[in-house]
Amino acid sequence: QAEKLSSIGLLAAGIAHEVNTPIAGISSYTQMLLKETPETDRRKRILEKIEKQTFRAAEIVNGLLNFSRLNGSEFKNIDINQLIDDSLSLLNHQLQSNRIRVDSRYDRSLPPVYGNAGKLQQVFINLFLNARDAMPSGGELAVETAMNESMVIVDICDTGMGISEENIKRIFDPFFTTKDIGKGTGLGLAVTYGIVQEHGGRIFVNSHSGSGTRFRVKLPTRLN
Repeated sequence: QAEKLSSIGLLAAGIAHEVNTPIAGISSYTQMLLKETPETDRRKRILEKIEKQTFRAAEIVNGLLNFSRLNGSEFKNIDINQLIDDSLSLLNHQLQSNRIRVDSRYDRSLPPVYGNAGKLQQVFINLFLNARDAMPSGGELAVETAMNESMVIVDICDTGMGISEENIKRIFDPFFTTKDIGKGTGLGLAVTYGIVQEHGGRIFVNSHSGSGTRFRVKLPTRLN
């Protein structure tokens, strides 16, 4: 799996850099035309749709670049509880507007995790956003930290629709997604997997259709 992710990462980086320039050009020219097009012109709606799709394409390209950048990070001691709180704060409005209640239970005696704060935050944001998408009618997101055999454990549980047995085997594969076209790139969990591996950790998933999902992230510590 690690070798597969590495190979696809190199390919992804090459594709992303090649595609980025024409996307940026299309986006810039579209925005220039939009400024010159009056509201009454029927072509304005078409230009707005083109602009929206270029933003979507740029999002996919950024996902590819993030997917390929899994090395060369600065590592330091991190308070994982604080990092999770900061990540939840960034998504607070989205979670509230989707009627999702957050229940966080932290072990305050945890030693620091040795890692890259930016990348680990990306892991948790990806998992929180997946939980949000799994609960379109609202629900509960439970986040719990603990210590187990010199590893820090982070459990992220949702009360959403769950993952089928067929799909759960593929969720960490690059470009695999169960979301509707235009709703997901299929890179979030692949990137998450790669970052956890880079930190010497492991990630597990437990889920069944209709009964919610639990992701468990295990990360090594740097005991002082």
